[in-house]
Amino acid sequence: MATLTVQDIDLGTGLAPSYVSADAAGDQYANDGRTYLHIKSTHGSAHTVTVTPVATAIDDPQFGRIVPAARTFTVAGGAERILPFFGQAGYNNANNRVAVTYSAVSGLTVAAIRTPMAQA
Repeated sequence: MATLTVQDIDLGTGLAPSYVSADAAGDQYANDGRTYLHIKSTHGSAHTVTVTPVATAIDDPQFGRIVPAARTFTVAGGAERILPFFGQAGYNNANNRVAVTYSAVSGLTVAAIRTPMAQA
């Protein structure tokens, strides 16, 4: 499993992200609650992307017991998909990373992008 370098969006200049080929064994990226994964496909067929939680249940003081679910996303052939943020308690592994797997990696490139904190 490859570890993606998280790219920060600069408040002054923005970001021209760099993309790397999706790894056949999956990818992982540091998750601080502000990082998302942008996936691009140049392949003709759709690909399925899966994010599996590491926690079986989380006890939240406000909402009670929460059971995180595996999330699957479809990236259509020749399309792009931005995955949402994932809760750290449910999806971060022991290294504080979210792990992502792919049904196939032909024509898939990915970038882990962190949004800046809002400024007043």
